[in-house]
Amino acid sequence: MLGHPVARFFGSRRARLSRKDVARRDRDAGSPAKVLIVDDHPIVRHGLARVISDEPDLEVCGSAASPAEALHALVAAEPDIVVLDLSLGDDSGLELLKSIKARRPELPVLVLSMHDEAYYADRVLRAGAMGYVMKQESTAQVIGAIQQVLAGKVYLSESMAASMLTRMVGGKAPEGGSPVDSLTDRELQVLNLIGRGFGTRQIAELLRLSVKTVENYREHLKAKLKLQSSAELVRYAVRWDIEGEKPTS
Repeated sequence: MLGHPVARFFGSRRARLSRKDVARRDRDAGSPAKVLIVDDHPIVRHGLARVISDEPDLEVCGSAASPAEALHALVAAEPDIVVLDLSLGDDSGLELLKSIKARRPELPVLVLSMHDEAYYADRVLRAGAMGYVMKQESTAQVIGAIQQVLAGKVYLSESMAASMLTRMVGGKAPEGGSPVDSLTDRELQVLNLIGRGFGTRQIAELLRLSVKTVENYREHLKAKLKLQSSAELVRYAVRWDIEGEKPTS
């Protein structure tokens, strides 16, 4: 949670949220806040929906398994908050987040992911999310994160908030950071797809890029991750995809 000075760095984002969506909730005082769940696993969607439905101040207004379904639900369900997974099959939750914010900049988004927050929290906040919570956290913590974001506050774990504050104040990342931190969002997306077994041509088709552009991304990845060959890149990407964190070797 953000109960310490790092909250000051996000004050402007809270101000942006205090218009359309917060105003609508104020007009409907006493009505449950509407939650849209975006996750490609049915069991996660159903389980999260049950947990949310147990809260008197929250209700699930819809769920989606893909970016296309999610963007349709933004119009059809008019949610007050989106709870978004980063991994959506072959699609990127991070790219969907950017699309959501382009369409509804005032709509709060909470990212719920299996991936270590150390590698993604900063990215999703820069893309417009209001919080990041990992799937292994307790249901009480997830509900608390939803309620905090609905209140216009940024939600991060204490350790992640402290790490971000250190970077903001000191102007540099803490020691021991991963080379993955240096990747652009698109490079990270390509790394994820490589880890899932997609070849260059398949990645190009999925991302609507030329084969040459994807080949360039692969070369950038090898350079930034200090890998010598395409085989090393594939092994690194597979371990990244499985472990959700920097491979240890």
